[in-house]
Amino acid sequence: MVEVTDFRNAMSLLTGAVNVITTAGASGRYGFTASSVCSVTDTPPSLLVCMNKASSSHAHFLENKILTVNVLGAHHQHISRVFSSKMSPEERFANGTWTELETGAPVLEDALVSFDCQIEQIQTVGTHAIFICRIVAIQQSQHDQGLVYFNRAYHHVGQTEIA
Repeated sequence: MVEVTDFRNAMSLLTGAVNVITTAGASGRYGFTASSVCSVTDTPPSLLVCMNKASSSHAHFLENKILTVNVLGAHHQHISRVFSSKMSPEERFANGTWTELETGAPVLEDALVSFDCQIEQIQTVGTHAIFICRIVAIQQSQHDQGLVYFNRAYHHVGQTEIA
């Protein structure tokens, strides 16, 4: 049997892109920081997002049935911290410039890329819900450095401009 602590320590060595997952709708605007995002298939374009069912915003994602995966750039470390804090949704969205695409879920204007999605399926595994999402719109920026999380710390990856 694998111990929870051993699993968490091992997973901290799996580098992951840092994302802010957002939703909007009848129940309001909500968002959280996540590294558990993965492509599923390109036909149709889809991805998955894992969310802890104990999260205060979990029910809102279920109700709204939409989400946007905002992939953070190296310059967004503060946005990641804000969306993983105890701040209210209003305080969180006061940080950054937000717009929307097809679904109406909040899109971080200068994210590396934003995937605007309809939640099509939800699977439950242990403490988490897995949202299987169909991508309906994509917006990319011109930034060239990503923000990743490795060994319990933020790191930057990607091209740097040489003057």
